[in-house]
Amino acid sequence: MKKNLAALAVPLFFSIGMAAGPVLADDDRPFKLFIDRDVDTFAVLPVRFPEGITANPANGDIYVANFDGGNRNVLLRYDRRGRLLATREFGFTPLLGLEFDSAHKKVYVLNVGDFTGVAGVESKIQRIAADFNGATPIEDVAVMPSIGAPAHRDVVKGDKSVDTITFGDNARVPNAMTFDRNGNLYISDSFQGAVFKIADVANCSKTCFVDTFSHDPLFATPGFPPFGANGLAFNAGETVLFVANTGDDRVLALDMGTRKVTVFSESLNGADGIVFDKRSGLLWVCANQADEVVALNENGRIVAKLGEFRGINRDGTPDGLLFPASPVIVGDEIFVTNLAIPLTDAKGDEPEEDVTRWTVSRMRLPHRED
Repeated sequence: MKKNLAALAVPLFFSIGMAAGPVLADDDRPFKLFIDRDVDTFAVLPVRFPEGITANPANGDIYVANFDGGNRNVLLRYDRRGRLLATREFGFTPLLGLEFDSAHKKVYVLNVGDFTGVAGVESKIQRIAADFNGATPIEDVAVMPSIGAPAHRDVVKGDKSVDTITFGDNARVPNAMTFDRNGNLYISDSFQGAVFKIADVANCSKTCFVDTFSHDPLFATPGFPPFGANGLAFNAGETVLFVANTGDDRVLALDMGTRKVTVFSESLNGADGIVFDKRSGLLWVCANQADEVVALNENGRIVAKLGEFRGINRDGTPDGLLFPASPVIVGDEIFVTNLAIPLTDAKGDEPEEDVTRWTVSRMRLPHRED
């Protein structure tokens, strides 16, 4: 792949929960930002609005789910070359996050039934065999609990005055998942402002107990896009669970011991899906309103930027990234879904309105050996 390297980074010792080691090193300046805007199209999808993504690390298969409430929602399986291997229909309920269980060869799926408005159709966690075909059974794991919105949030302004934000919710919106090394599954809820936990999830089904691990005002948002707690990723030591808050443009840090929530990084325009790269110690964040993927070091500073939006191609696909939603790392590459969904009521103000075919993008991670 041709590289356009606007800059290279200097010796920065990234150690978010891992041994320190120089990465993105080039010269002796205090800091330089790594930028690579090249984006390859991995696959053009047969459906609209791809959101969730995960991968099988054993064979490189890529799994994609779409978020198209009231229309066709599917789970797709691609090989590493972008060839579609299987499609499993999920009906009219929109799908969000995916996560791969390597130990049991299952794909976990977040099904947002609450968004359908149909009585009896609930938001839930499901799973399916990794080598699924169009007829493979879909197994229910648990129904998401209804716990309501978190407490109000007080925001101290520059003049020391205080704004008080009161949150509301009308839906259970499970958005992202991640496993810890013990097989416990953590799930974010964007509207209830929470992180849930299912212990030893592989050994329960249908009515698994869903524990409210953290219900914090920092997980809710009054902002835009109107999704609070979103992408989840552990640091290498699993002492911290990073939680993206999309509407607040933040990544938060949830201490796994004290369960205290703090702000890790600010001003990430539409922080959406996240993934932690144990090899480099960097946390990669999809900035869905900036149409790029950024890397944060152990201090929450942006040290690398990948991708950009360059327009709409003649075939109706986005050129580059457009509303990048969820990432997954496979080998030396990062794969990203382009949700490309219009969010405003105005006409003509968003390039997403011009998209007629939807894609998954692929980018090379910086300073990896071939």
